[in-house]
Amino acid sequence: MKAELGDDSLPGGDLVRDGLTDLAAGRESTASLLVSIGAPKLRACGIEVPAAIDEPNLRLYRLLQRTHGDAAHSRYNALIRRLVSYERALECAR
Repeated sequence: MKAELGDDSLPGGDLVRDGLTDLAAGRESTASLLVSIGAPKLRACGIEVPAAIDEPNLRLYRLLQRTHGDAAHSRYNALIRRLVSYERALECAR
């Protein structure tokens, strides 16, 4: 069975789906910043990604710092790991 975009059976699929929705609506969110970080790889996998947000790594970290304080670094790393897991699973499902 081939995985489809937003398929929650893929690790991080919920974040990617939400990020694509937020990007299309022009919203800056944790998910849209994460998708902006992964935009080149996601596009290479055949996913249409709306215009990515500039400086997504820095903006995501600052957003996490405001909401998670000292835990921002570990939260940032966890989100990046989920994105990478999604990208790898998507490559395997193609």
